[in-house]
Amino acid sequence: MEHVTHHGRRIAYRVSKGDGDGPATLFVHGSGGTHAIWKAQARLRDTAPVVSVDLSGHGESDDVDAEPGPETLAAYADDVVAVAEETDATVLCGNSLGGAVAQWVALERDYADRLEGLVLQGTGAKLAVLQDLREWLADDFERAIEFLHGADRVFHDAPPEYVELSMDAMRRTGRAVVERDFLTCHRFDVRDRVSAIDVPTLAVAGEHDGLTPPRYHEFLASEIPDCERAVIEDAAHLAMIEQPEAFNALLREFLGRIASE
Repeated sequence: MEHVTHHGRRIAYRVSKGDGDGPATLFVHGSGGTHAIWKAQARLRDTAPVVSVDLSGHGESDDVDAEPGPETLAAYADDVVAVAEETDATVLCGNSLGGAVAQWVALERDYADRLEGLVLQGTGAKLAVLQDLREWLADDFERAIEFLHGADRVFHDAPPEYVELSMDAMRRTGRAVVERDFLTCHRFDVRDRVSAIDVPTLAVAGEHDGLTPPRYHEFLASEIPDCERAVIEDAAHLAMIEQPEAFNALLREFLGRIASE
């Protein structure tokens, strides 16, 4: 892992480089995750340099003292910009909360002027969280984890070992950070602003995603001026893990389009 320090905290990230000369792409995980969810996307290094980050309080990155909501979202956006500047990444690919962070960078940060593209996977312009889940995150963390890993939420039909690894990763991140992540998602809403995103965008939905269903991505595609939409079959929220070959094929095509333009 490599590190960059900004605003007094040390942020961890991983870089995979191969023969690819496409635009460097920075992958941003969702609530309770780490850079490790993008392991299969390292194969894209034959297309472009691949960078994956641990947001503040996740994985090997220092935590941040921030209230859930806009304050946390801004801190995570600062993490992404710091890593992007360090690695010259000009494409952001975000899953769930990571997709909200990517949108925030495109809408609120000067780094938007350097962006060449966005990939918004398993996310939306609004990310409301069920009240029951918010209550379990506060009072019964294990029940929250089990709920998230129920049918057609995080996964559609993943091997049991994938499910257990995902659950253990969320436990390692810890209740306080995971709750902060989900509350930040719940307070995120840029539906009235998303049309201002002016870079090529790809909205990718898992066919069976019950957390951020395909209609969320239909909205993104209808509002963002230059936005394609794709649905990955036999996958739910973490389509990049369940169907990595299909997901990577979409990204290769998208990155190729950007490079040609």
